[in-house]
Amino acid sequence: MKLAIIVATTRVGRKTLQQAKWAAKLAANVDGIDAEIVDLADYPMPFFDEPVSPRYNPSRQIDSVAKKWLDKLNEFDAYLFVTAEYNHSIPAVLKNALDYVDFQFIHKPGAVISHGSAGGARAQVHLKQILSESKMAVVPSGPGVAIVHMSDIIDEEGNMSAEAAANPYGPKPAVEDLLNDLKWYSDALAAARK
Repeated sequence: MKLAIIVATTRVGRKTLQQAKWAAKLAANVDGIDAEIVDLADYPMPFFDEPVSPRYNPSRQIDSVAKKWLDKLNEFDAYLFVTAEYNHSIPAVLKNALDYVDFQFIHKPGAVISHGSAGGARAQVHLKQILSESKMAVVPSGPGVAIVHMSDIIDEEGNMSAEAAANPYGPKPAVEDLLNDLKWYSDALAAARK
């Protein structure tokens, strides 16, 4: 399974990239997952302003950077969104990137991990609703994938502190379970798509 770990923030001083690096290290330990970090900072798209919804526009004229983003999304079987919470929701740059999506996510699994105020839990709720509209199969996630004070336990290289990693009820086992679920859903949906 090819997994995109999508870094959903772009502002200076962001902490989301270190959480994404940590998730990529966990994914590397799951048999059958080939993970790649996809950073929205590498896709500086203009604000979405197409006159017709992308799914209903047969003569779509798409921005060149947005096309690069969509072509990248097409390479993957599953998606893990790593997001901060901005004002009780998702970052605007992520919403904008998702507004360009047409058919890339259909019948593929996705999941969300987050950080920020309340661990980013409110951003997760909003993001899962948005992803469902794209016909993505959003994988349920249990407690532990919304991390409060994430940058206190995960460094800039994506290494989690030994104490946090040893917590049997902490984010590490929760994300490991989530990655295994993503793999299961990806295998099942790939077979169904055939």
